[in-house]
Amino acid sequence: MPSSARPSNFLADIIAADLAAGRNGGRVVTRFPPEPNGFLHVGHAKSILLNFGLARAFGGKVHLRFDDTNPTTEEVEYVESIQADVRWLAGDWARLTYASDFFEDMYRCAERLVSEGKAYVDSQPQEVIREQRGSFDRPGTASPFRDRPAAESLDLFRRMRAGEFADGACVLRARIDMAHPNVIMRDPLLYRIRHAHHHRTGDRWCIYPMYDYAHPLEDAFEGVTHSICTLEFESNRELYDWVLDALGPWDPRPRQYEFARLALGYTVLSKRKLLQLVGEKRVSGWDDPRMPTLAGLRRRGVTPEALRDFADLIGVAKNNSLVDIGKLEFALRADLEGRAPRALAVLRPLPLELTNWPAGRVEELTLPWWPGEPERGGSRPVPFGRDLLIEREDFAEEPPPGWRRLAPGREVRLAGAYRVRCDEVVRGPGGEPVALRGTVDLASLGPDAEKRGGGTVHWVHAGRSLPAEVRLYDRLFAVEQPDAEADFLQALNPGSLQRAPGARMEPALAAAAPGSRYQFLRLGYFFADPVDSRPGSPAWNRTITLKDTWARPAAPPGLRREPRARPAPPAGPASAGRSQADLLATDPAVSAYLQEAVAAGAAEPSASRWLVNELLGLARGTPLPALPLSGAGFGRFVSLVDAGKVTSAGAKTLLADLVAGGGEPAARLAALGLARVDDRAAVAAAVARALAAQGPQVERYRAGEKKLLGVLLGAAMRETGGTADAAVVRQALLEQLG
Repeated sequence: MPSSARPSNFLADIIAADLAAGRNGGRVVTRFPPEPNGFLHVGHAKSILLNFGLARAFGGKVHLRFDDTNPTTEEVEYVESIQADVRWLAGDWARLTYASDFFEDMYRCAERLVSEGKAYVDSQPQEVIREQRGSFDRPGTASPFRDRPAAESLDLFRRMRAGEFADGACVLRARIDMAHPNVIMRDPLLYRIRHAHHHRTGDRWCIYPMYDYAHPLEDAFEGVTHSICTLEFESNRELYDWVLDALGPWDPRPRQYEFARLALGYTVLSKRKLLQLVGEKRVSGWDDPRMPTLAGLRRRGVTPEALRDFADLIGVAKNNSLVDIGKLEFALRADLEGRAPRALAVLRPLPLELTNWPAGRVEELTLPWWPGEPERGGSRPVPFGRDLLIEREDFAEEPPPGWRRLAPGREVRLAGAYRVRCDEVVRGPGGEPVALRGTVDLASLGPDAEKRGGGTVHWVHAGRSLPAEVRLYDRLFAVEQPDAEADFLQALNPGSLQRAPGARMEPALAAAAPGSRYQFLRLGYFFADPVDSRPGSPAWNRTITLKDTWARPAAPPGLRREPRARPAPPAGPASAGRSQADLLATDPAVSAYLQEAVAAGAAEPSASRWLVNELLGLARGTPLPALPLSGAGFGRFVSLVDAGKVTSAGAKTLLADLVAGGGEPAARLAALGLARVDDRAAVAAAVARALAAQGPQVERYRAGEKKLLGVLLGAAMRETGGTADAAVVRQALLEQLG
């Protein structure tokens, strides 16, 4: 019976209705069927959690099945990694199976199809067969071997199994309908010859079933009731049903249902492209913390609970769409906020000497691991003395308005410790600040200390702190849809891995166990790498920054970027309003700029989002009042966007232009040719031009490769110059594709 925690989605509704109607004998059996030809990624996580979640909610079972029907791409390494990933994310399965467990049963079913005249051996080359299948708007042509006598085909099929023929010499095809409107149903291939060593069956087989034939039979043999696939298999459902109907009856009779696969911004989830990244050593391996693989996410410090929260956040849909990566990052921060103790570390140290502190004296401060909840998790000693290190970015000789960190003559509190004032700047040969001298307020520690203004900065003791290996991981790609690029490798983010060679950490972190998580105060959430950490010397991977926005200036000196071949990435989206509110409340210059925009007619929520998510990144650290774009001009820009005068993509281009050179937003919109196109005839014409230039991809899409829709949509959007509404372009695209 359904539990009270039943998921709320259309698939859960289907299962509930089946149970209420008494179908499948009251059983619920789902399955997760990966092909062992690569590591699982975050897109698979959605499917895993969906299948396990539905089974648990309805008291059912989940099978983990390896669809090992292509021995040339499959390896034991992948089998082992997939089992580890599924167990880490969702727990154990009720049954572990392989397609190869059923090879003999599948073969007997194929012989039955041949004997009943429902399948035949075709001796043509596969490229000829592919051409004869026709296309979406052109019927197929029957093979000259389609009417082979069943006995002849059966003899040939048995000889195929016996190894008498070379690869590609012949195939087994279903006899269905060469004029079928669904190209997939035009006498599809069921078996092909492949003389290759299989990681489980060795050289026992030299013919292997095609996935579309094996998949429904595996479900039937295992007693699967609900076979849940992603949308690219929607057109394959007819063949799924044909196979089962031709070889039934089955009890239970499996049914296939489709849901939208995960498409995530700033990410590629194609196994082929992920394998290319690994093979070309663009990353260190499948478990590189920048990779979207579950192994990579796990090594970065992501928890299974965070991925479950992310899956709940995006839900289960029937239509494909691009998910904002900010939602994943929001789930990571929300999860780590409650599980990561706070610790002190400095990535780019700037020495601070406290001249009124006795030389050689070190005081052991007792600081709680959870400053907001001192009763939770205990405390640790932290050394404090005359020579300290602070973050270089926490000092400014000429501070901008609203600066709450250290500057000449200004005072700040050191986190968990005393207040200090900067009295002197020590300069290097080029006049650059290399150290600070200051004084400490000895009466500023403890509950009775006077509360004064100013900010709080993190710090460590110069002599007693320890060197730390710190890797700052970021998004692997610098654009939201790298798959839409002509070469996705050109969209790689050169700042996806930075190292902090001078980083120092408080002594207590030396005892951090591999796999432990901490928030380095004010810097982000960090994970002790279980691969590279050594006793007493953890290696730290940054899981995620504290802020929700990706906008920040290029890496300052002292952080080594690997590799360094392109400019820093553009500003990216922020997913939640919490960081907006914090920023606007604590930076008077930003708040004043926003109010000027609102006074010019902008809606405050829209202006806040555009300011935090885009404008600050484009400013690259320049104070907003110093930009060529005034607050009032920014307000008029936001009003244009809210009035629908420009698309989201066009608005980003327009804003970058205004930040670089100023001008009146409406005039620059016209000059750049970015005004939104609402003329459906013009959109249709642009789509037609895009499709004409994408001929091979259009043919493949119409032949059944529905995953190419995103590629075609990207080409159509580029043809419109980003000036048309994406929904209008998509509608025109679908109409012209039929």
